Amino acid sequence: MKKQILELLNAKYAEAYGGAITDSTPLLSSGLVDSVAALDLVDALEQMFGFEFEPHEVEEKNLDSAERMAAFVQTKIGG
Repeated sequence: MKKQILELLNAKYAEAYGGAITDSTPLLSSGLVDSVAALDLVDALEQMFGFEFEPHEVEEKNLDSAERMAAFVQTKIGG
């Protein structure tokens, strides 16, 4: 799961970041991903893993890094 998320993030943001996005690269807190891009990211994660974010779940603590995204997705889809 984290590998898929990293592939998505690197496809979208590696050029703007100036290098490869890693598990712990800060996305929202660094300003690399703004609020509009975060909504695009939420949509991509929902489609990729087959779940829906609740409005209160679209926040930095769930989206600030690949590691945080993977942990959050895991809680949503189980396993």
